Amino acid sequence: SSWPADTRLSYTLKGFYRGDFAGDGQVQWQRTDERYQVQVDLHIASLFTGTMISQGVLTEAGLQPQVYEERFMGRVRRLAFDGDGVTFIDGRVLPQPHGVQDTSSQFVELSHRFSTGQQPLEVGAQVALWMARPREMRFWTYDVVALETLQIPEFGAVAAYHLKPRQISNPTGLITAELWFAPSLQFLPVRIRINLGNDNYMDWLVNRIEQAIIDTLAHWRISAERRTGAPGVYVGTAKIAALGLRVRHGCSFH
Repeated sequence: SSWPADTRLSYTLKGFYRGDFAGDGQVQWQRTDERYQVQVDLHIASLFTGTMISQGVLTEAGLQPQVYEERFMGRVRRLAFDGDGVTFIDGRVLPQPHGVQDTSSQFVELSHRFSTGQQPLEVGAQVALWMARPREMRFWTYDVVALETLQIPEFGAVAAYHLKPRQISNPTGLITAELWFAPSLQFLPVRIRINLGNDNYMDWLVNRIEQAIIDTLAHWRISAERRTGAPGVYVGTAKIAALGLRVRHGCSFH
């Protein structure tokens, strides 16, 4: 089964938590041979920053996480997967379910299932997976509730399937996530709404997909690539696509 090329998705964030907020986020997928890394970053003005990283191996059955780490406001929490058990932040070890994912790996795992046809993506379908977090592991079931049209800044009107999680028994927290996957954009997650409980939420809407630019150039036989730590798409040493804006001393440029 084929896995996607290295891909970086940039998102615009908005939401509500004790007031309206805005920010930006990024999901970056990288693979080398049979190893992968998924990194999720979020930045909300000067109030909050966070990073979630999943590392592991690619298998015929799907992603197999080995280490998960999240860093929020100076706090670090980890998970370890050894193939037989999952070790949580408090030292507990539970048997590792088949196909278990973590908070970061789930996005790529689901995209891969949909794009390869392993998991049907149609209204009325159900999508299920085990997901581990630093303090718990739960079996989640998503219902595909609708095919909706989203307005994506770079791509215009895009049809995306809306996945909504079912309520789980004895939840230990109020956080849930609704997901939107777009068939026309390699089944990537183009919108993520994180419900924080008590009418608080965080809504991610994709505004840039670097791999889409690289694929378009490849169609015209132009070899392009991205560079670590340097947003944009490059042909040789020249930047062919600048992604985003930078603000310095009150002036914006790109």
